[in-house]
Amino acid sequence: MNKKKPSLLRSLGTTLAVVLGVIAFAYGVQVTDVNFETTRSEDRLTQLRRVIRALAKPDIIEYELDESVVDIPFYLPCPAGQTVENPAIDKSGPYLTASAYCASPGESVIINGYNFTPGTEGPLDFLTASGVRKPLSKFKADKSGNFELEVTLPQRQPVAEAQHIRATIRIRVGSPTITSTARVTWDKIIETVFMALLATAIGTAVAIPISFLAARNLMAENNSPLSNLALSIIGWPAGIYLGFKAASLARSVLEPALGNTLMTSSGLILGLLIAFFLLRWAFRFTAASPAEKGGRIIAMIAAGLAVICASIFLERISITAGQALIESLGPFAFIGNFLYQIGEASTLIIPAFSALAVGAVVGGTLGKIGQTISDKFPSGVVKVVNLIATSIAGATLFSLIGAGIDWLYQIGDLTKTLYWPAGIGAGLGLLLAIITRPKQALPTGMVIYFITRTILNGTRSVESLVMAIVFVIWVGIGPFAGSLALALHTLAALAKLYSEQVESILPGPLEAVQATGANRLQTIVYAVVPQIVSPYISFTMYRWDINVRMSTIIGFVGGGGIGFLLQQNINLLDYRAASVQMLAIAVVVAVMDYVSSVVRERMI
Repeated sequence: MNKKKPSLLRSLGTTLAVVLGVIAFAYGVQVTDVNFETTRSEDRLTQLRRVIRALAKPDIIEYELDESVVDIPFYLPCPAGQTVENPAIDKSGPYLTASAYCASPGESVIINGYNFTPGTEGPLDFLTASGVRKPLSKFKADKSGNFELEVTLPQRQPVAEAQHIRATIRIRVGSPTITSTARVTWDKIIETVFMALLATAIGTAVAIPISFLAARNLMAENNSPLSNLALSIIGWPAGIYLGFKAASLARSVLEPALGNTLMTSSGLILGLLIAFFLLRWAFRFTAASPAEKGGRIIAMIAAGLAVICASIFLERISITAGQALIESLGPFAFIGNFLYQIGEASTLIIPAFSALAVGAVVGGTLGKIGQTISDKFPSGVVKVVNLIATSIAGATLFSLIGAGIDWLYQIGDLTKTLYWPAGIGAGLGLLLAIITRPKQALPTGMVIYFITRTILNGTRSVESLVMAIVFVIWVGIGPFAGSLALALHTLAALAKLYSEQVESILPGPLEAVQATGANRLQTIVYAVVPQIVSPYISFTMYRWDINVRMSTIIGFVGGGGIGFLLQQNINLLDYRAASVQMLAIAVVVAVMDYVSSVVRERMI
């Protein structure tokens, strides 16, 4: 075997690396203000012991206590020129004695207790003339019912009359009961689990389709000619605007009928039937001729309007039924509230869905027209179309960017936010059309991939704690704000994990399905989805586990859940109550880990 000879240069490099590592750690110790001297501070150690002991005794179980007190008079300080005699003590029951019955503030005296019930414990306090208790110590009677304590007297202003040292005897009676702290913690931990569940469900539902856009292997093959791309860019904003206006117009037209239950129910059924028969009629044809294609498009537009109207009717039915069930279901009123909230959410979802659906239809249709122009027309015609379309597309895109900047920064100058951006966009679009060949395929899939990845990375880099602050401002303090913040962070995190799993699938099934002539949707359904179901389930369960833990932090900024309660108790220095919340969090996380592992084992 050939052994490498020692090299002076290699040794110097290793030494330099070690020295640089030590220097880096030394600088890290300085900037992080590491100071081990503070760990030996007696005051800090005393406080640390107190907190740890409180955390070790969570406030879960309580007993009903029978309290009684035993007093002895005490002068603080000793009266000037007078002798304090020992007080008369009734020794028929528990009683106290002191090594001295007067002393100066800050001095120590020995307190003895006799005739107490063995094992009795409680606080020993100095009781001022005004009735204020100053803790001295805690006592616990031995097997003989006695105890002895050395206590330090508090610093007090001189008082002429006698004050008292009091032992409070606390005897447990009855059976143990759950404390109010434990009951509140139970309610909040349930709230925390369902916050995490709701956030995971919303984030997963949105992350799955986005993950396909963020997968390089799926997007790398998507290439489009410039005419297709430019007309799609023009069509999407126009379609989104038309879809939003169509939803608004439909709502205003249907508003008079929404107050009548019979008309609302009839409108829902009629809208669904019209949409069903229109779509059934539209897809009966092969759409080979232009007339058939036009008829199919008109039928699909009419069916979309019918679906929008039916959705508005369904929204009102959900709100009305939810309100009725809230009043009639009693303890199950949450079912009615669920229906009501679905209806309220639909007021936001329907316009957004309509806008996106019409945007996809218009953008896709114009994109197909652009593809047809590129495929069937001569290069000269395509070049002219590209010059016109890309100029309009660039102006449209940059105008939208300018409008967004104007909304954020409130510039209020159309020259800066509309005219200049539109002109620059048109010029860049024109330049792109000039430098590219008329029918050149552009990597549109990779552009979408990089845009999607950039948005996901930016969203994921913002901590959910910061997102919770924003959502608290929007929807108010409570678990709803926390759920929305966790859902947004879950979306970004899961979309990244999902997309990376898509990128690691086997290419064989993908190529086999594509060889049959399948379109993009069919390829994803039959070649991609079967390979990613198991890891998707695993990632989703793991994210639910993460959201349970993160929701405890979300509560610190008003995001609801057990974190809100934990923060309150820590601020109040109630560490026994805080210990209950910490214990509940640990138990839930452990149970979630076990449940998720069982589910993964059975489903994967």
